[in-house]
This record gives sequence, structure tokens and C-alpha cells, in this order.
Amino acid sequence: MRSRNPVFSRRGFSRDNGYAGFNTAPQAGGPAVATQANPYAQPTGNPYAQNPYAQQDLQYGAPPQAPAAAGRMTIDDVIVRTASTLGLLIVTAALSWALLPVDDANISRSYGIGIGAALIGMVLALVQSFKRKPTPALILTYAAFEGVFLGVISSIVDNRIADGAAMQAVLGTMAVFAGVLVAYKAGWIRVNRRFYGFVMAAALGFILLMAVNLLFAVIGGGDGLGFRSGPLGIVFGVIGIILGACFLALDFKQVEDGIAYGAPREEAWFAAFGLTLTLVWIYMEFLRLIAIFNSSD
Repeated sequence: MRSRNPVFSRRGFSRDNGYAGFNTAPQAGGPAVATQANPYAQPTGNPYAQNPYAQQDLQYGAPPQAPAAAGRMTIDDVIVRTASTLGLLIVTAALSWALLPVDDANISRSYGIGIGAALIGMVLALVQSFKRKPTPALILTYAAFEGVFLGVISSIVDNRIADGAAMQAVLGTMAVFAGVLVAYKAGWIRVNRRFYGFVMAAALGFILLMAVNLLFAVIGGGDGLGFRSGPLGIVFGVIGIILGACFLALDFKQVEDGIAYGAPREEAWFAAFGLTLTLVWIYMEFLRLIAIFNSSD
């Protein structure tokens, strides 16, 4: 199964045509049918058939609160790897902010470096997205280049458009992350097939509109159809943040299911990769909104 992320496709924790956990809720001592949709407990068709606990899972189910077994992904693994990825991104962003000035004499060069880093990061992300196994070095390299891009863009907006914009965007991103996490854990957000289908349809429409807008901008100059500036830009910026919040919920669901179904520890890198993509998406939408609001003053 591919990613729910609106930017890049990535492999999820489910290996069937559905979303892990949509059809079943694994329970200790549950009937055999509860394991039929468990991609980590099937002795046939299970990519993790080497899991020494697979037969036990087949017999007893895979309880969400089962004690962590050696080699299985835990929430601590996800936190550590996500912190490593985001930490490297923040360090390279800070370095590019400090070392790539955006004054009138240097802005073109710095902007060019930022765009080049963004393109490299995009290629690396796409390569990782289509790999069957996570490559930590590839994910961390992506984070490093993405950080260079974010540092340059944030510096430009902060120094030339809206003072303090970067910190406001960071705080907004953190608020969305915390809000979605609380809502997800409280059960206010239910991630099921209907939710997934709605989010995917909305994200596809959003991306197509942005692609058309970019095409018109390249051909005619300016902001194309105006979807990313002025009143329309504000509307689409809010929609982009809402979509990012929805994809965060899907990311949380993937992590939860991966832990419940005994995903191997290496899958934590996929979780870190996906969360980083989504948080970058939300941050960029906040930064764009702040720039639009300050440009209209």
C-alpha cells in the first residue's frame, strides 16, 4: 500500500489492498478471523514471515498492548528516528539561514541554492518512496537537503516579507501536530476507509489545482491563476493546513497499526520519513499564509 501523504507516495504498514486496521481490531485471544487482515501475522503472503512470533500471532491474535518483542517496532523507535530526521533538518535549515544571506546582492544565489536543494530532496524522497525497505542514510540525506531549502525560504520570508514569520510557522505546525495527536488519541478523529477516501480525493484535487496554477505561472508569469496569493491564496492555504492535519492522522494510524501488528523495527524509519514529509507540508503552508497576510498590509 502506498502513502497517504499528499506530497510523495511511500509504502505503508499494510501489504494488502486495504489499510491496516480498517477491517479488524486485533484483540488478545480473538478468533482466527481477526488475524486474516493482519499483514504481520499471516504465515503465507507475509513479508515478515521470518518473525518468530508469527505463529503465536496467528493463534492468539496481535493485541495492541502486547509487550514489545525483540526486533519489533515500538513507539520509542518511532520517536527516536523521527527526532533524528527532524533534528538534522533543523540543523541544516539553521546553517543555510546563517550562511546563505538573502540581501539584494546575494538573494538570487541563495534562492538558487535553496531550489536546487529542494529538487535534490524531492528526488531522494521519491527514490525512498519506491524502495521496499527504508534506507536510513537516504532518509537522513533527504532531511538534510530539505533543511537547506526550508532555511533559505524561511530566511527570505522572515527577512524580506514578515519579521518573525519562521517562528510563527513553527509554532503553528507544532500546534497542529499537538492538536491532531490529542484528537486522535481521544478518538475524536476516526481513521477508516471513508476518512481515507475523502482525504485522498481532496488531496488529489488540491495537488492538481496547484499543478495547473504552477503551469499558468510558468507560461504567463506572476502567480498563474492566483491560487497561491491574495484571497484565494488564503483559502487554499487554510485548505492545505487542514489536509496536512488529516494526513497526520493517517500517519498516526500507520504507526499505531505497525506497532499493533508487530512490524519490524526498521519500519520506524518509514514512520519518521512520513511524519517529516507531512510536517514540512504543514510548515510551508503556514509560511505561505503568513507571507500572504503580510504582503496584503
